[in-house]
Amino acid sequence: MVQLIVGNKGKGKTKHLLDKVNSAIKAASGNLVYLDKNSKNMYELNNKIRLIIVSDYPINDCDEFIGFICGIISQDHDLEQMYLDNFLVNAHLKQEEIEPAIEKLEKISNMFHVDFIISVSVDESELPETLKEKVVVSL
Repeated sequence: MVQLIVGNKGKGKTKHLLDKVNSAIKAASGNLVYLDKNSKNMYELNNKIRLIIVSDYPINDCDEFIGFICGIISQDHDLEQMYLDNFLVNAHLKQEEIEPAIEKLEKISNMFHVDFIISVSVDESELPETLKEKVVVSL
């Protein structure tokens, strides 16, 4: 399953994502991973959540980012959920490239039973119709 938290930059998507991951860890039977562009929110995460700083790795485009995610999944068979903050920045995406990237993540989610909760700096009205059903928070 892929869920989206959407809204323009500065609307509070990261706070919603942090609240969601910190709530989810209480009921999780497996592992949770939080991907971010920097360590600014490190102390706001529960210490049982694995934080990965994407900018520490040589990722230059969306395909490399998807491969990076697959690598994380392949190394952790107990992985339940991945939280992706700053999705457009970390995945090196332009707004018009969101739909194919989300479709790939949906396939990965179904294949490996890992849920993705993603913050995207786009207003819900600017999303393609196929992605609007995945929106759980719109700011």
